Amino acid sequence: MGEIESEKIKNKNDLKNRVYRYALDIIQFIDGLDRRDMGTQIMGKQLLRSGTSVGANIVEAQAGSSRKDFTNFLSYSLKSANESRFWLELFRDSKKAKVEEVTPLLKETNELANILGSSIITLKRGK
Repeated sequence: MGEIESEKIKNKNDLKNRVYRYALDIIQFIDGLDRRDMGTQIMGKQLLRSGTSVGANIVEAQAGSSRKDFTNFLSYSLKSANESRFWLELFRDSKKAKVEEVTPLLKETNELANILGSSIITLKRGK
């Protein structure tokens, strides 16, 4: 295997591991929320769906059968990251979660969204 192919596999696995860790962090965050508050419950379910969907769609993208499939699944992943950002900001601004717990998740959400956005732009330019 050539050096370029080896680097692609490493980057692919790094991203897969990163979004897996992100999903675990989202789950841990939600598990620490006040389960008695109805708004927190609803927002938590929404965040759980969108936050875990980021990684699920990246895994689907990497298993895609075509460049178009790959790009589409990355786009779904980006949409999920953007939705997750919304829910995290809502948790922070409604004071239903501690700022110090939300901030690192927001930072990682933004970084993942930037990676996905850049990848999508690169893929679409290379048509």
